[in-house]
Amino acid sequence: MADNARAKKLADLIREVVAQKLQRGIKDPRLGTHVTITDTRVTGDLREATVFYTVYGDDEDRASAAAGLESAKGMLRSAVGKAAGTKFTPTLAFVADALPENARTIEDLLDRARASDAQVREASSGKGYAGEADPYRKPGDEDTTA
Repeated sequence: MADNARAKKLADLIREVVAQKLQRGIKDPRLGTHVTITDTRVTGDLREATVFYTVYGDDEDRASAAAGLESAKGMLRSAVGKAAGTKFTPTLAFVADALPENARTIEDLLDRARASDAQVREASSGKGYAGEADPYRKPGDEDTTA
């Protein structure tokens, strides 16, 4: 079993090699400049690697990029094997990263919160407090209810 530092180094190497190969080495038109490698994770035994990617575009672009990555998996794995120089080259699994969708959801929630805050601020403008300015009793005040 490998230590976490070695797995992290291998994950970083895989991310760099795959990104570089996608940018320069693969001639597949489905894998144009709109595919970005966001993260890579390697299992503790260094046998399997998961490569997370994002695709800028619509659903058709995402589907074609996924098909292109699956077809280029062997070439990418051999490039990783040459660069890593390890006894066993990890298998690559490509997973679409949900980061853009999560960021969009968070932005929508923040916009709704800002709109709600603006409505509350608008409704409370020009209003006063619902009691006296200082509702607390002070020591030395006479009790008028006795």
